[in-house]
Amino acid sequence: MPAPPESAQPPVLFEAICTPARSLGRRGMRVLSIALLGLSAATGGLFLALGAWPILGFTGIEALLVLGLMTMHRRWSARAMEVLVLTGEQLTIHRTDGRGRQQEIAIDPYWARLRLEERPGRVSLLVLRQRGSEVEIGRLLGDEQKRSLAGALDQALRRLREPVFDNPQLRDGGGAIRPGSGS
Repeated sequence: MPAPPESAQPPVLFEAICTPARSLGRRGMRVLSIALLGLSAATGGLFLALGAWPILGFTGIEALLVLGLMTMHRRWSARAMEVLVLTGEQLTIHRTDGRGRQQEIAIDPYWARLRLEERPGRVSLLVLRQRGSEVEIGRLLGDEQKRSLAGALDQALRRLREPVFDNPQLRDGGGAIRPGSGS
């Protein structure tokens, strides 16, 4: 079966992929793990020297629990993402959470209004409104990234709602037929 022509899908006017910040790479995680296990071993050794040998097992279990939870959080945050795709027909928000659950929301871009709520001392809120319903976007982003996304998406929505038509006949000297020129 031949592939459908590419003109069948509307052109993408704006696309943004939002992922959570991951400042700790593999090497950093390895260094942190070694430091935590070393600190746990030193604490356990100190209590062993003082004669409180049962504490040794608890410090080891505690360190392994912390490292396990950190690894699970890193794995879940690596999976989480939000993709915003704007075409001439709709604005699609495709979300994937840390557990792999997916959600897709489609909004009419002509009626969509973007609002960035700045809150002092708290995380900003980026909301898309359409005919009485609201959708929060950019949940995974920090304040600066939300401001940047809000500016770019707002500009893309304005370009869609207020297109600029380039008609060569209306330009100065564009070869338009003038009355009385005989052509």
